[in-house]
Amino acid sequence: MTVRQPTPVDAIADAYTARLAELDPLEATSMGIAGHDHQMTDLSPSGLAERADHDRATLAALAGAEPMDDIDRVTIAAMTDRLGLALELDEAGETMASLNVIASPVQGLRDVLDIMPTATTDDWANIAARVSQVPWAVQGYIESLRTAAARGVVAAELQVAECIKQAAELADPTASFFVTFLASAEPDGAPASGPLANDLTMAGRKAAAAYGELVAFLEDELGPQAPADDAVGRDRYALWSRAFVGASVDLDETYEWGLDELARMAAEQDAIVAEIAGPGASIHDAVAKLEADPSRVLHGKPALQEWMQATADEAIAALDGVHFDIPEAMRRIECMIAPTENGGIYYTGPSDDFSRPGRMWWSVPPGVTEFSTWREKTTVYHEGVPGHHLQIAQAVLNRDELNTWRRLASWSSGHGEGWALYAERLMQEFGFMDDLGDRLGLVDGQRMRATRVVLDIGVHLRKQAPAQWGGGTWDAAKAWECFKANVNMDEAFLRFELNRYLGWPGQAPSYKVGQRLWETYRAQSQAAAHASGQEFSLKDFHTRALNLGSVPLSVLPLALGLDG
Repeated sequence: MTVRQPTPVDAIADAYTARLAELDPLEATSMGIAGHDHQMTDLSPSGLAERADHDRATLAALAGAEPMDDIDRVTIAAMTDRLGLALELDEAGETMASLNVIASPVQGLRDVLDIMPTATTDDWANIAARVSQVPWAVQGYIESLRTAAARGVVAAELQVAECIKQAAELADPTASFFVTFLASAEPDGAPASGPLANDLTMAGRKAAAAYGELVAFLEDELGPQAPADDAVGRDRYALWSRAFVGASVDLDETYEWGLDELARMAAEQDAIVAEIAGPGASIHDAVAKLEADPSRVLHGKPALQEWMQATADEAIAALDGVHFDIPEAMRRIECMIAPTENGGIYYTGPSDDFSRPGRMWWSVPPGVTEFSTWREKTTVYHEGVPGHHLQIAQAVLNRDELNTWRRLASWSSGHGEGWALYAERLMQEFGFMDDLGDRLGLVDGQRMRATRVVLDIGVHLRKQAPAQWGGGTWDAAKAWECFKANVNMDEAFLRFELNRYLGWPGQAPSYKVGQRLWETYRAQSQAAAHASGQEFSLKDFHTRALNLGSVPLSVLPLALGLDG
């Protein structure tokens, strides 16, 4: 077999990624690139400007590069899209203004600790060094928020208020995660002692104090400047939508499609409810019947973790060699209970060398001790196999074809989350969701994703709400009533989810829109195969698509040979 030789385009991509790791050590840890865990990202305007300059210089180098093969052509198209959009967001002041309830520096400075190694003394020394720089990072972040505000770009009141609550928890001098996590250090199996213990203690205290300064800034300076309106408007939304989906979509058509898709999901769910609980039954009747079945209920976090692991392992064993060929390095996924308690479920990819495996995390809210397997089996498939684990780990593993940017750094939500939703439906297609309870959980999740297409576009573009949700212009109050009526989950979870959509425009719809585009490209690939007289292999289609890594959905047709 001919081994692909690295090209000049690969050299540009590799150099870009190596320098990105130096400029953004937090991202380096996320990508699994070693050597930067003791460092901190500069969140100040000058730090952001340096990364923008790096993007700009790389785009210029790509513009002058000659592609040697189709892989190069995809790399150039994908990097041009991603880096170009990053510059557009930077120039619009959006990067400096980053503040929301789920994916901003408020959370990022703390969340990176979940994926850092903690086995050895050196590991904990890296953590102490990084956390000791949190005050510097917070000051840079405050400077960026202040600069963006001077340009008129400020997060809405709701996001500021919720981030104050989150930051206040991290500012608590005794209960802050920075304090308690560093105090729990047991390098090499024994409690930290001596200079390391002192470094950890001081770092935790200083990080908590820095978050106290962030709270004061948000309360006293940024809060009074925050707009009351959650809507960002069409222009800002269109930019964020392109960034998250990885393609330009007709937002008005997508909104109308979202309404139709929501109605379709509701009808599909009603049919399943009738099968479970009888004609005329409500979703609450079906849920009550499922919850009364002890085989569908887990008690305690250890039982949840054990079930997650077993379900993920069973999926890998069942799919490998039948629907996918799963390499040995990817057959290990770790299912974890997250140290946070916000209710989220998420995946973190393996490190570059797979010494850190792919992991599925469940962040259990305080007081929650019972879990329903029928609700969450589809989530395990979404986060694990054939969802994110298969997708992300396959890209990391594909050293023979992909440069480091394609393997570790390239990501768009529409491609990634769209694939994970598509993967959920694949499991139904493959016969893994025949149980009525599991299928209800699948459709309930898909109904939620359709609902948020409607709410996210509706609120941020100030579109007209249907009469059943109050008519007039969409706003947070109408969105809340619609959300509660269409999603059968705890209200605390729903409230956090809606707050997320209001502060992270364009991200939530990228899941369902991405799924739509994945299904479109699959159908087009099948039609092209038949038109050429060839038999379409779904397994081959998936292998080809996953070996590409995460590319913007606007680039995926080129990568799949569907661009004519």
